[in-house]
Amino acid sequence: MEIISASRRTDIPAFYMQWFMQRLKEGSASYPNPFGGTLHKVSLRPADVHSIVFWSKHYGPLLSHLGELLDGGYRMCFHYTINNALDLLEPHVPPWKLSVRIFKELASTTSPRQVFWRFDPIVLTHELDGRFYLARFREIGSRLQGYTERCYFSFVSLYGKTRSKMRRAGISWREPSPQEKKELALAMAEAAEGFGMKLMACCQEELLGDVIQGAKCVDGELLSELFPEQPPILTPRPSRPGCGCSASRDIGMYDSCPMGCLYCYANQSRELALTRFKNHDPLGEMLLSRISAQGP
Repeated sequence: MEIISASRRTDIPAFYMQWFMQRLKEGSASYPNPFGGTLHKVSLRPADVHSIVFWSKHYGPLLSHLGELLDGGYRMCFHYTINNALDLLEPHVPPWKLSVRIFKELASTTSPRQVFWRFDPIVLTHELDGRFYLARFREIGSRLQGYTERCYFSFVSLYGKTRSKMRRAGISWREPSPQEKKELALAMAEAAEGFGMKLMACCQEELLGDVIQGAKCVDGELLSELFPEQPPILTPRPSRPGCGCSASRDIGMYDSCPMGCLYCYANQSRELALTRFKNHDPLGEMLLSRISAQGP
């Protein structure tokens, strides 16, 4: 029995629901190890799936399948990223007010405990400072009050390819001081408490304290509470230092999300992701064929 992650590596709910539903129909999916290419196969039969952890910036395409997923016996939770960070960083993300409406529908159909708000990542620039992000946090959070119990956040970690994308776009980011991070995080935690939410820091151990908890984005303990009829899966499987996640099987693939967020580590370029999205086979065992996984 496995926890299925769909997916940290791409946005399956926004772009690949036809493929995903076909994989459920056929009862399995394959995916390559991104750091070696070894092919893995995982059962997606309801009896073999503990739960599915979805990740997305746009759940609109999933909503039309939600009833079928629930009727099929699948147990689910949903990470929903809503940042409202302007077109500067997220040029192709749906309007945040639309995302809030979809978030509420998702939480009303399942439960507020199963839908998590991600305000993530925080990318500070000369234009987007701490006051900007705190105002956005309060604006979005006030509208999500009563529809979620958790908000996950982090400050951006810029890898080589993300730095290159930001430079090409003419964006000058800056690394905040530890004190600046702490002040913003504590102000967000105070606001979150007023909205009835716990603020949870993802891989930001220096910010943890009485009001900010360490995030477990794939939280085996919470999943066991949500779905007590399932045997618990509590084996830790951190993806990087500070990660508190439990073991899961991620069926996504890198370089396949057309959303084009400039801070995203999962894509080399939007052009490559668009090409692979257009060429993907909705009936394929893998999200991308072996050919498209290795090149355009």
